[in-house]
Amino acid sequence: MPRLAVVSGLRRVSSGLALVLAAAALTACSDDDPPREQPGARTEASPSPSDASDPKAAARPSRGPTRPHSAKQALRLLVAAEAAIDDPATDAKALVAAARTQQLVYRELGAHPGWDATVLGGVPPRLHSVVRANVASRREFRAMHSVLSDELPAWRIVAPAPAEDLLRFYKEGERAYGIGWEYLAAINLVETGMGRIRGTSVAGAQGPMQFLPTTWAKWGRGDIQDPGDSIMAAARYLAHDGGARPGRLDDALFRYNNSNNYVRGVTHLAKVMERRPRAFYGYYHWDIYYLTSRGDVRLPVGYDRDHPVPVEKWLATHPQQ
Repeated sequence: MPRLAVVSGLRRVSSGLALVLAAAALTACSDDDPPREQPGARTEASPSPSDASDPKAAARPSRGPTRPHSAKQALRLLVAAEAAIDDPATDAKALVAAARTQQLVYRELGAHPGWDATVLGGVPPRLHSVVRANVASRREFRAMHSVLSDELPAWRIVAPAPAEDLLRFYKEGERAYGIGWEYLAAINLVETGMGRIRGTSVAGAQGPMQFLPTTWAKWGRGDIQDPGDSIMAAARYLAHDGGARPGRLDDALFRYNNSNNYVRGVTHLAKVMERRPRAFYGYYHWDIYYLTSRGDVRLPVGYDRDHPVPVEKWLATHPQQ
């Protein structure tokens, strides 16, 4: 089962999901009624529809992205990947490849601060804030990791729901409760790779946004495993903790996961999508990587284990690129 933790009896955040790599404590929500719908929620630019939003593209086997081994290689790969993601004309196959390369570059940049000057000095000025935010986010989540496991988790990895469906769910949550769709998307990415990870935590947390059944009974409506229902419940939960009020979203995120690293990491990702909405399509195609004592291990769609797997045993038949 996933290595997850809970302290307060609420839902938890995982120690090895798409981005979050350390378990964290949560605080209890109050018994107040959730806020009413907020029709005056802000409106933001949206990503353009893309033929690469189909989950079949997200699940399609690929040769695998290139992991950079130097700052100059990271710079070259990143500039090309970001350009492809930002271009609505990029076809499905190319977008998937660009997103997966982008992900690996940011993971490597997160681990190599010495590369920062070369990469930031070489990317176009329009990408400076994007690169800084993505690297900062990766480092925040990496800082949450205290112990590297020598086992892979008992998870099932599946294709996500279509990107356009997820966007609709995020925006419905924003319209109803005033929580920016970009924040709901960032949380969904961090919690379960936008629904790719199926597994129940040791504390019993479930679903795309990882709720305990007891918490779901209070804040959820419908099916805990349904992405639309789960995303709406997260918006409801965050709004109850003041997340829709000016200057209060950080506090609400902290109650969602009692970690300042988590708050900053999620916020960095959300800000990228606010400034550059098509960034969503890059994140949508990110793979699931599990950080182990042997480094990053990619868990592809189709990975399905009932019990933890020794990482050495897995790598013997699934070498990493």
